[in-house]
Amino acid sequence: MTTTTKILSGPLSMFGAKVQIAALEKGIPFELTMVPFTKDDAYEPKHPDVLRINPVKQQVPVLIDGEVGLFDSTQIFEYLEDRYPAPALWPEGIADRARARQLEQKADEVFFPNVIKLFGLQHDMQSAPAVAACAGCARFYEEMEGLLATREYLAGPYSFADIAFYMAHVFADRKGAGMTDATPRLVAWRDRVRDRPAVHAVVDPMMKFLASEGRGVPAFLQR
Repeated sequence: MTTTTKILSGPLSMFGAKVQIAALEKGIPFELTMVPFTKDDAYEPKHPDVLRINPVKQQVPVLIDGEVGLFDSTQIFEYLEDRYPAPALWPEGIADRARARQLEQKADEVFFPNVIKLFGLQHDMQSAPAVAACAGCARFYEEMEGLLATREYLAGPYSFADIAFYMAHVFADRKGAGMTDATPRLVAWRDRVRDRPAVHAVVDPMMKFLASEGRGVPAFLQR
């Protein structure tokens, strides 16, 4: 009996987009459910599967694969890599995988908190909190620029680390902390990731949703 892999996400879920891209990169057939979304950036009413699998945080993404139910994009990444090892989305070698996992974690836990601080500050981007948050993003861009001096992708081969940071950057650009010509290698990296079919398949509908809501679409994603 064949089980259907299910992904629950939302039209503006950065973390859900990460999971969708990873599944597409691995060629995993899945059934996608977009949970209800309200204009104040909330997901209401809560989907029963989200409540069942992630009862405390009540957030997407959620993955259902047979008897396995998971939440948290990083944990889902790890499960997908174990369940569907080819094509690999972590590098070979224990040390290289560890470095890639660290980069994925930093995208979520070091870079993205600066972006969160910009939510609601688009009317006052010269305020001290906004300036500080943008500076934090710029420092991270400089760090990633250095990594790309000898490689095309952040951890060497294309990996979950690239997916995570790319999606975090999409939201940073939306909120006023985009890349500049100060990091040309990183801009080129962004465009390489953007042009992957799996990334297009997930990000293009997200940008169409933003446009339909009258929200800004990053210039590098406008068509």
